[in-house]
Amino acid sequence: MFRRLSPILLPLAFFAVLISLWQFLASSQHVAFWIIPSPIAVLRVFVDHGDLIWSHARITLYATLTGLGISICMGVLIALLMDLSVWIRRMLYPYLVISQTIPIIALAPLLIVWFGYGIQSKIFTVVLICVFPIALNLFDGLGQVSVEHIRLLRSMGAGKWKIFRHLKIPAAVPAFFTGLKLSATYSVMGAVIGEWLGGEGGLGIYMTRATKSYRTDHVFAVILVIILLSMTLFGIVLLVSRFFLRWHFRKIEEYQDTSP
Repeated sequence: MFRRLSPILLPLAFFAVLISLWQFLASSQHVAFWIIPSPIAVLRVFVDHGDLIWSHARITLYATLTGLGISICMGVLIALLMDLSVWIRRMLYPYLVISQTIPIIALAPLLIVWFGYGIQSKIFTVVLICVFPIALNLFDGLGQVSVEHIRLLRSMGAGKWKIFRHLKIPAAVPAFFTGLKLSATYSVMGAVIGEWLGGEGGLGIYMTRATKSYRTDHVFAVILVIILLSMTLFGIVLLVSRFFLRWHFRKIEEYQDTSP
């Protein structure tokens, strides 16, 4: 019973410790309120400015979901093409890695020139961050299929499409959801980074304005909203993966129950 509850109780206990430490530091006379606001001051921001935060959060959420949707389509397409053709893999793989080495802030002038200060630059930032985990994990999942299984299906008369459909795709689905969970976590951060480049609304804009005016309690409130949005997207992907991969999670739970 305790082993089943420990994934819930341990994080909650650690969260209580963090809140207590946060309150202690905020109440200390050695730390100014505009450096570390108290948890109560942060909660008061949601009460007094909840509508304003939500209006900015909707803009960020729209850019996040749109960019994540485009990333899923592009990531799946890139992974499938790299698995189907060695030449495409050799051509695309280096650029896929290079895309993760470019600092987003360094692209700020180009993004402004290409897309302006509108929502397009935020969506592009999300796509640039989220395509890589989806494409790479799905490609690795497709490549980890046993050669013996492929030979067995070929000996039974299965063509390339049937092998791909009945063997490689089902075997790669767990890896795909692993990449999707990573992308779902990064997507909100990508949208916020895109909003730092400029714009009229969004949590990144709100955070920038609050930082310049030394309203640290508002900055902490925005950080909490970003965490909640990221964890919500992660939880949705996790629930979807558990629905489609019931057999996979059942095997994991059986292994954990039998392990010492």
